[in-house]
Amino acid sequence: MKTGLVLEGGAMKGMYTAGVLDVFMDEGITFDGIIGVSAGAIFGVNYLSGQKGRAIRYNKRFNGDKDYMGFRTMLKTGNIINTEYAYERVPRDLDPFDNETYTNSEVPFYAVTTDIKTGKPVYHQITDVFAQMDVIRASGSMPFVSKPVTLSVRDEMTGEETISQHLDGAITDSIPFEKFAKMGYEKQVVVLTKDITYVKGAIPAWMAKLRYRKYPEFAKRIMERHIMYNGTIERLKQKEKEGKVIVIRPSQPITISKIESDPAKLQAVYDLGIMDARTILGRVKEFL
Repeated sequence: MKTGLVLEGGAMKGMYTAGVLDVFMDEGITFDGIIGVSAGAIFGVNYLSGQKGRAIRYNKRFNGDKDYMGFRTMLKTGNIINTEYAYERVPRDLDPFDNETYTNSEVPFYAVTTDIKTGKPVYHQITDVFAQMDVIRASGSMPFVSKPVTLSVRDEMTGEETISQHLDGAITDSIPFEKFAKMGYEKQVVVLTKDITYVKGAIPAWMAKLRYRKYPEFAKRIMERHIMYNGTIERLKQKEKEGKVIVIRPSQPITISKIESDPAKLQAVYDLGIMDARTILGRVKEFL
């Protein structure tokens, strides 16, 4: 039975996931496959590159730069996170990502995006982070504050390539444990970024309809996301009760902003991930 690691998104709440993964690196814990959504994909690739501490380090260093992230950047570029700065300068020059180690890991890593025309999730295998940086960027491109990312997608059935526009994978499959099980990864560890009391609320329908009036299927997915998310959580809890998955979730609510820039607050979330991972570490090892 193949083991799988599932990483939820959550913008800067993903520092929690970064802490969990750094503990896994310390302990030599490995998986047969990994799937990440949004921040789970952006920060999760560091696990296979073996770069402990990289995610917390560069976020603490750059998030406070108004040219890196924030509403000034969104007004200038249409994206709340500066594409060239965050996805090119940082990983290639300022805090280099070890793409060679990643590509040599031989562990399949998947990132989820949403096709805004069809309103359906798309699951991409990331074999080369630099070559597929746009896929990772699309996975974490939050609606309303990001421009769609144009991707070339190969149809699994026909093999044909199509060009389509994509945004945040969390809109259509926030916690893809069911999809991953269908792909053969039946024994899973799932890392969440919301505590056990969290219930997602609805986004005002008028916002989705107005902003994405040209993409009605995507607008519908946004309006129904709270139903999808809360239902997924309930099914995950049932799998957890049955002992079929291990879930690592924050032991207390994480209240930081989606674009948090305070290094101390980012560090606190990262430290919570380390603490919670160490608390459940014995169960994870026994399960795997």
